[in-house]
Amino acid sequence: VQLQAFGGGLVQAGGSLRLSCAVSGSQYNINVMGWYRQTPGKQREMVAVMTNGGVGDYSGSAKGRFTISRDNAKKMSFLQMNDLKPDDTGVYYCNTGIYEKDRGYKSYWGQGTEVTVSS
Repeated sequence: VQLQAFGGGLVQAGGSLRLSCAVSGSQYNINVMGWYRQTPGKQREMVAVMTNGGVGDYSGSAKGRFTISRDNAKKMSFLQMNDLKPDDTGVYYCNTGIYEKDRGYKSYWGQGTEVTVSS
């Protein structure tokens, strides 16, 4: 299973970015899709996740500014980030959880896409 994340970049504070994540290589339906952020010296933290039923959850800092969505048919997730702040800077990783017959629940990570917000 491979995840490819893209859409990161450099943006000024107050600007917007839209991250995309494409999942390939799995014959199974995707359960949870999510986005996580990591900054130097810190643990990777959840930004937003969404179940296959469309229920989303957000970190406190993302709530109200970021929106996660997904296209189940295309096995893609998206993170629309508005009103970006310098504290949003980091490497954003997409993640997916897939229940695989005979292997159980598996979690997969993409390679990360870097977001830099300048003040």
